[in-house]
Amino acid sequence: MIKLISAPIRSIVRFPLFQLAMVIGVILWLQAADDKSIFGQLFNGLDKLADSTVQLVSTVFTIKSFTKAWLISGFMIAFVYLAGLLILSLVRLMIINAIDFVGRSNFLYLRNAIACERGIEAYRAWLPLERIRPGRRITGHPIHHLGTGSYAGY
Repeated sequence: MIKLISAPIRSIVRFPLFQLAMVIGVILWLQAADDKSIFGQLFNGLDKLADSTVQLVSTVFTIKSFTKAWLISGFMIAFVYLAGLLILSLVRLMIINAIDFVGRSNFLYLRNAIACERGIEAYRAWLPLERIRPGRRITGHPIHHLGTGSYAGY
């Protein structure tokens, strides 16, 4: 049920242009923060990291002012995007562990709902394999004595 409700939101969030807009919005929000606040210090660290990366690149290539500005912006976007991916993967891992804990301990009596949802996912993963399974009875097969001609008991 939750996946059905969150499907439109997930499709928007997975759109790359939306992700780029969010990353640029985060950079602008960090830049607008006061230098003494934690977000201002975070932006100063990001600026130093991007500048040192551009300096590292400039040892290999000749970089002029226009290229330097683009490289600093590009590295800032890349670093914020990678930090966002890291944060989201950690949040996802924590949610998965919380759901596993809830399922094991039957917290709020959600064990059956979680098992049903995971059963539906397992069934959907099995469906493509059902199309390639032979449907006729194979003589000499260890389970041909079931009389159904299927592999349901195997």
